Parts: sequence; C-alpha cells; structure tokens
Amino acid sequence: MTDHLDDEALLRYSRHILLPQVGIEGQERLLNARALVLGAGGLGSPAALYLASAGIGTLALVDGDTVDLTNLQRQILHRSAAIGRPKVESGVATLADINPRCKVLPLQERLAGARLEEEVALADVVLDCSDNFATRHAVNRACVKLRKPLVSGAAIRFDGQIAVFDTRRDDAPCYHCLFPDSEDVEEIRCAVMGVFAPLTGIVGAVQAAEALKLVIGCGDSLAGRLLLLDGLAMEWRSIAVPRDPGCPVCSTRSAPG
Repeated sequence: MTDHLDDEALLRYSRHILLPQVGIEGQERLLNARALVLGAGGLGSPAALYLASAGIGTLALVDGDTVDLTNLQRQILHRSAAIGRPKVESGVATLADINPRCKVLPLQERLAGARLEEEVALADVVLDCSDNFATRHAVNRACVKLRKPLVSGAAIRFDGQIAVFDTRRDDAPCYHCLFPDSEDVEEIRCAVMGVFAPLTGIVGAVQAAEALKLVIGCGDSLAGRLLLLDGLAMEWRSIAVPRDPGCPVCSTRSAPG
C-alpha cells in the first residue's frame, strides 16, 4: 500500500516539493521508503537527522553502544542527558522531536549474518556509518547479494571520504573492489587518532544527500566515484572507481529480480 502526503506533510516538505527534481512524486517516494543506518555515531548522527527531517518514512537505526561523554563532541544526535543510554534510544528521542512522522526503529545490536541480510533486504537504501572494516565488508556483501544501493562514509582526523556502491547497475563497483578485505589495512579509530568534529557532519550530510537522491531518483549518484575531502585545506577531490572484473564479491552476482 502506497501512502500519500496529507496537508500537514505538504506544508512540512514544501521546500522540497518546490524543487522540480523532487516534487510531490519524489517526496512520496521518500515517505514510502525505508533507510537502514548502520551506526548512530559521528556519521550516523547527521545522516539520520537529515533523512528524518527530509521525510524518509521509516528509518532503521542500528547501534549496540551507549552514549559516552567523549561522543558529544561530534555525535550530534545525542545530548548530555543521554550519557549512559543506548545510542538508538537517544536517537529515537531526538529524531521524534525533529519529525514525529518518521518511524524510527531502534536496533540495539551489532547486525551480522542472517540478521544483517534480513534488515538489508527490507531497506530501499543502506547507509554504512560504521567505524570498522569488518562491518563495512559484511554490509557490502549483503548489499551486493540483495542488490541494494550502499552509501559508504568514513572520517578520521581531518580526512573524509564518501562513495556509493549501487550494484543494481551491472557496471558498478562494490566496496570490495575499492578496499579488498584480503589486504592488510590499518584500522584507525577516532578514539586513538582523533577526528575534527564538523568533518563527521559534512561526510554524514553528504551520505544523507546521496541516499535521498537514490530514493527520489534524481541527479547523478556517486556510484563509480570516490569523493575525498581534505578538511584542513577544505578541498574536495573525486576519483573514478572501476569495477574489478575479478572481485570475489560482486563479479559473480546474479541478475536483478
């Protein structure tokens, strides 16, 4: 069953609806869409805030951690009063204040295996806002298997990156094409190296923008490109990411449908 915008929603989202690339049709696509956000931290915070405020109908928010004092420097989904509470509970409260029309599903767990595939299958778009390669590769495998578009982001120190892996397209690369999990990759954590607070906001907001565009069906996504940000120089760079024909994850994917 497709839901339609009522008078209050038409007013709430009027600045979107004024955009010819969105309009009522695009806004109703958002209303009937489900986004899966993995991580309610530095990247997941701005991503979830913009998805909810922009009118995504259902938002599944996944995080197994609780709010810590050190999170508040950049994880803008949470408030001081939420310290010690599960991040997903804190996120539900904040998002409800911004847009009670958005149905937020708090998943206080670390999704893996069948549970991860179950949630990816239900989603129209997946946002990887996690902070470790094991999760990123697991999410990528699930998205490739189920042909779901994946919006990936990362931020450390003053450096950010965003990419879209839309394997609904036969020519599109997957995350493994760019970062093979068989290679020795140094795991760098914010807790050790630090991160510039607004950087996570910039990257997370771009993730939300890409996810919204994918649902609406407007513009060109970052599929096939890696967007890099040098926050100290405030310079953006875009590099092409080709599909690896020998990729063990996406080269043997089945045809859509």
